[in-house]
Amino acid sequence: MAGAALLGVLAGPATDGCAAGGGEARQEAVDAASAWLLLVDRGEYEASWSEAAGWFRNLVSRDQWVAQAGGVREPLGAVRTRLVRAEQRVTSLPGAPDGDYMVLEFQTEFERKRAAIETVTAMRDTDGRWRVAGYYVR
Repeated sequence: MAGAALLGVLAGPATDGCAAGGGEARQEAVDAASAWLLLVDRGEYEASWSEAAGWFRNLVSRDQWVAQAGGVREPLGAVRTRLVRAEQRVTSLPGAPDGDYMVLEFQTEFERKRAAIETVTAMRDTDGRWRVAGYYVR
């Protein structure tokens, strides 16, 4: 079940609408995604929902997220290693409003899945902070 999409935003970046780079924005997005992933790693699914982007919270209820996240993550076990392997900053994603997004791929080794890819989509939320708007494990 680890391949199940937890949020439909993660079909991948659109081919147009790439935003300008920016080391500071990149680091803020990676930091936000990493902090959010730690909540998920600890099984704090309600907290991860609360810390997600407003768009995410409008798309999926807290109860739906808790059930989906637990169902996908718990069978994988603890995280052993996680490294950013790819990133792309875009302004357009399928099924999502135009905005400022960073699509991050993490190469992750879990206790019971040695080679996984976690895709985390961070977006600049309405308050200007980067927050997670999508998550997918394969």
